[in-house]
Amino acid sequence: MSDRYQLQREVNEAYSIQVRAATKGAAQAGAFGVGVVTFAHYGWPLFRRQTLPFKVFLVSGFTMAGLVIGADSALLTHEAERRRSEHAIRREARIDLARRGLIGTETEIAKWRAERTRRLEEQANTNPSVITDEIQLQRFFTGLTT
Repeated sequence: MSDRYQLQREVNEAYSIQVRAATKGAAQAGAFGVGVVTFAHYGWPLFRRQTLPFKVFLVSGFTMAGLVIGADSALLTHEAERRRSEHAIRREARIDLARRGLIGTETEIAKWRAERTRRLEEQANTNPSVITDEIQLQRFFTGLTT
């Protein structure tokens, strides 16, 4: 799998996470906005005299705020999770390279990753249950448990 393809896959994954969170945040904040405007309409005579477009503007403000805050917080959470998993893989690479007597430079880590990917693919071709166990262990150690 090429680096460009992997990067595009990660971008698409982050985008879909962000879209789901934005939709959920907009719906929640929009419902809250409708509740606030309804409560203000029935509880405050001065607000009752305001025009419908102004009330809709307030609800849309709540909705947009929920959309932005929901999407941003989900993306920040996703990025932190990716950093943790990347750090765990790089730490594993540095330890393995140190055992071999090599310094964990970026080039050596990239070679280690390519070798590891190749080895996992070979294992998947020969024994599918081994790759499943390896993936489960990797997810456990990188904090990506399902």
